[in-house]
Amino acid sequence: MAMFEQACQQAGLKLTHQRLEIFSELATSTDHPSAEALHRGLRQRMPTLSLDTIYRTLASLEENGLITRVKTGESQARFEAEQRHHHHLVCERCHEIIDFQWQTFDDSVLPDEILQWGKIKNKNAILHGVCKKCLDSV
Repeated sequence: MAMFEQACQQAGLKLTHQRLEIFSELATSTDHPSAEALHRGLRQRMPTLSLDTIYRTLASLEENGLITRVKTGESQARFEAEQRHHHHLVCERCHEIIDFQWQTFDDSVLPDEILQWGKIKNKNAILHGVCKKCLDSV
């Protein structure tokens, strides 16, 4: 949490109680929650916390590079505090998102047509499919 506090100060963000609680909930979550899921998780501890405050806080933290929006193709945005490079598996039935490492992909040389396209900033893989739990429940 000390690193988050320092990053907020460097970004010029006030360390409000709400901001700390929202980040803490996100940082301890392993399921890449939506704003709505964060709101449900925080409601008991902070009954006056509005969904609008969560949306604005997430936008501010994302804008300052303190959290990441996980691009899943869903209409509902999902977020994570994990900043180390990784990739995602997304179940199209239950919407579970799993982080994974893929060093071969990370180390691979891009094809010439991609390199000629322009400047590539990063390589992130998002694999969509159906998880084993969902397959077994059919």
